[in-house]
Amino acid sequence: MTGVVLNNVVKRFGDVQVIHGVDLEIEDGEFCVFVGPSGCGKSTLLRMVAGLEETTEGKIHIGDRDVTDMDPSERGVAMVFQTYALYPHMTVAQNMGFGLKMTGHPKEVIDEKVAGASAILKLDPYLDRRPKALSGGQRQRVAIGRAIVRGPEVFLFDEPLSNLDAELRVEMRVEIARLHKEIGATMIYVTHDQTEAMTLANKIVVLRDGKIEQVGKPMDLYRDPDNKFVGGFIGSPSMNFVDATVSAGKVVSPGLGKELELPVNVPEDGRKVQVGVRPEHLEMNPSGDTHTVELTEALGGVSFAYLTSETGERIVVEERGDYRTEAGATVGLTFPIDKTYLFDAQTELRIR
Repeated sequence: MTGVVLNNVVKRFGDVQVIHGVDLEIEDGEFCVFVGPSGCGKSTLLRMVAGLEETTEGKIHIGDRDVTDMDPSERGVAMVFQTYALYPHMTVAQNMGFGLKMTGHPKEVIDEKVAGASAILKLDPYLDRRPKALSGGQRQRVAIGRAIVRGPEVFLFDEPLSNLDAELRVEMRVEIARLHKEIGATMIYVTHDQTEAMTLANKIVVLRDGKIEQVGKPMDLYRDPDNKFVGGFIGSPSMNFVDATVSAGKVVSPGLGKELELPVNVPEDGRKVQVGVRPEHLEMNPSGDTHTVELTEALGGVSFAYLTSETGERIVVEERGDYRTEAGATVGLTFPIDKTYLFDAQTELRIR
């Protein structure tokens, strides 16, 4: 197996530039997830690695080979798409082995590789079925099996779980994580779902408007975001952001009902900032009266209370246990200073 390196990669469609000088190194055997909102360039970047989109500027290396101008078939990659793209008239076994058949591999070699992939993905009972007789999750496993049979150096996944219902998505996340652990291949995975990114990745690449905002391990991005965008995108529900102003060396936040002494380089007086606090780090104080509970969303073992401050700002608080704060209650908020973030209101960069 091998890694992938992107050096100052640029993509233009005519006069429109959609990828802006991306530099990235994905190590051998890593599970790297490209994550970001729709239109951020994550699928375009993946297709450039695959060779399905031409690279306008920059270089792409897979292992020690410069593949920038190579055809997709020469790059040693296999791609799994959002749509299964299975041949309806072929059986599961025929779909999985079709690529090898087209490249002239002997039948015994094809059968051996199909059997190996089938064992990994637990598809043995379905090898003689056609796609219409399979569930969505089974069809996606067949599409992944087709990629495994090719024996690629790098696996590329383009939002492969988007067409599945919630229960199947969870099941397939587990399957893909197990597959990576079992075969140890380098994998690049595109999704807009930060939960998939957090649960699958060794490395997350957060993209916005064709640029990398931050790269790191999932929990590093969660605990130490570089800017407001990453802090808000990683974590579910999103981080709360509350307006504040610096005064006499303290951060004054009417929306939180507090003056905060944060262990950061507090900007000059009068500076507009935003305080970031995650829902799971907030606690409601029943004896307080700075916030009103508008709605409580009960999800079983956890619930989310939606609060409105006296200044009209919306704040989400996570509650655990059996007790749930009722709508209409007035409360105060407490939270640990060491888990509170400060961002510049104009640049949105983290103030450390």
